[in-house]
Amino acid sequence: MTGIIIVDIQGDFTQLMNGPLAVPGTNLDYIHKLQKEIDRLKGLGYLLWASQDWHPADHISFVTNHPGKKIFDRISVSGREQILWPPHCLQDTSGAELLMDTTGFEGVIRKGQDPGYDSYSVFQDEGGQETELLTLLKEKGIRKLVLFGIATDYCVLATALDARKRRFETMVVTGFCRGVSQETTEKALREMQISGVVLVENLDSLLGQ
Repeated sequence: MTGIIIVDIQGDFTQLMNGPLAVPGTNLDYIHKLQKEIDRLKGLGYLLWASQDWHPADHISFVTNHPGKKIFDRISVSGREQILWPPHCLQDTSGAELLMDTTGFEGVIRKGQDPGYDSYSVFQDEGGQETELLTLLKEKGIRKLVLFGIATDYCVLATALDARKRRFETMVVTGFCRGVSQETTEKALREMQISGVVLVENLDSLLGQ
């Protein structure tokens, strides 16, 4: 059985909402395109999950919690590298809201709730703490995952790699993803392919059209 995971379609990551971490190409047309495909998947009976960054105000990744540091600085925290981001996807704020209709979804997986760890992957945070996603997928008998969303070179990449580590057949729909930069996106796509992720431009091959 195939499961669909739609990654971090939230205001703070989009140009549509002038988010602090707006990814290029995340305008109104992109959101409309996504919603159209989501509606098609729902109509065909696919099981869908969405992920949602959901950070507390004291999150380790927020530059505002590190006096004297600048956005995108890299610091060491307990021996691991931490990128500093502007505050984003704060719990219970408009910027954290999902910009799609999740009616009929199996669930929304919130990540990044532990203030001490970043969480790019929908499966687990950087401290190794698992979300509920793997348990839910096993309960539904999911063996194949189809991923798309924001950003190709961060959360989509991390989720795809973790899916492969957990032995899921994994497909990333590149036409429905957006990356931070061309260079990092191309690197991410190569890394996915090396891990065994199948890259497709659209959903037609999955849907048999």
